[in-house]
Amino acid sequence: MDITSVFFAIVTIVAVVSALLVVTCKNPINSALSLVLTFFCLATYYVMLDAPFMAAIQIIVYAGAIMVLIVFTIMLLNIRVDANKKHTHQIVLGSVIGIVMALLAGMFIIRGTLSAPTGPITPEVITQFGHTELIGAVMFTEFLLPFEVTSILLLAAMVGAVILAKKKLS
Repeated sequence: MDITSVFFAIVTIVAVVSALLVVTCKNPINSALSLVLTFFCLATYYVMLDAPFMAAIQIIVYAGAIMVLIVFTIMLLNIRVDANKKHTHQIVLGSVIGIVMALLAGMFIIRGTLSAPTGPITPEVITQFGHTELIGAVMFTEFLLPFEVTSILLLAAMVGAVILAKKKLS
């Protein structure tokens, strides 16, 4: 085994454990911090795939901005944990769904085949132009309308959150 495989295995173990902590932590802040660690592991995968721009975006957007919004929402809602309640039916249902999903994922991995990438973007084109320029060109030409619609939806969500928070404080 080379050093890259060992590093990949370590990052994978950390990602899986932190993802499990996101679901199993009783304190929502601890769950959010575990989600940040999972996002950092995903950014590490992007770096290993030679996509540094996507890794930076993963950290800036998800581990930074989105997690700040989630933590502020948790604090704004003042979520309290009731440790005395036991919901065994939810635990059983979640476990069954998790086992079925794991079995399906394993089946797809075992029975699946790899296919060659198709389309105009080849490794030579990426080397010539760079990841960032290709992403920007596609995002602001082919996907301009969805990009703008997403920005309007995010703006509406922020305005709604401010209005709801202002009503609660009054």
